[in-house]
Amino acid sequence: MAVNAARDAMRSAEINASDIDVVICAASNLQRGYPAIAVEIQDALGIDGYAFDMNVACASAAFGIEAGMGLIRNGARRVLMVNPEICTAHLNFRDRDSHFIFGDVATAVILERAEGEPSADAWDILGARLKTKYSNNIRNNFGFMNHCERDTGEAADPQGDPFTDKLFMQEGRKVFKEVVPMVSELITSQLGDAGIAPENVKRFWLHQANLAMNEFIARRVLGRDADTTEAPVVLDEYANTSSAGSIIAFHKHREDIAIGDIGVICGFGAGYSAGSIIVRKVA
Repeated sequence: MAVNAARDAMRSAEINASDIDVVICAASNLQRGYPAIAVEIQDALGIDGYAFDMNVACASAAFGIEAGMGLIRNGARRVLMVNPEICTAHLNFRDRDSHFIFGDVATAVILERAEGEPSADAWDILGARLKTKYSNNIRNNFGFMNHCERDTGEAADPQGDPFTDKLFMQEGRKVFKEVVPMVSELITSQLGDAGIAPENVKRFWLHQANLAMNEFIARRVLGRDADTTEAPVVLDEYANTSSAGSIIAFHKHREDIAIGDIGVICGFGAGYSAGSIIVRKVA
């Protein structure tokens, strides 16, 4: 999935493997711990340089963009940031409150130094803001320690399934009440510090987890209800694809953005984690 998405991104940017120095695989649902998925992607694409995995749950794409920007500031020419999200593999299909929510997909972004003529469909990154706050309200206990842990499964499943807590678990109402103000404040303060009025933001490409959550966030930031042009929705077609959702929304709803227009890409989820990226269309 990641390799196919990467090839599409490279084709769109009109670059080859030899033009990329770094691969970042940023995702909630990595296929394994090691060897790093990013290194396998790097090998499949024939990219020299180095690669690494990172996981900041549904905010992984935003954190991956910020990490790529830092690498470029330190000398990398271009960074390929990919988000292969195999969300359905961590679902409890006996949990009717969550199993229908998720989909599987991969997205990819090319980050490059602003030199010379911008490539086709290019965007300036005006700034990034990241935030984490510890919470157990979204959790998955699958990991390398499972083999030696004593686990009855009683807390997660009244039927005593010892594997249930190794799958996706969520206290949805608590997440809603706690994440909405956190993300709203993150975006609002970032725009304020950048001297950008919320009404001058052409589009908000928000994490695609919950329609009501996005509506509340947009309302808090704008001071009014946002329409689906201002804050587009792809949930109905792709479902919740974790960190890839905001990038899908960006990919599907950017064609009408004029040069000079400003938008915000924002992902948020378990952790809690949230990342907001301000972009401006340049070509």
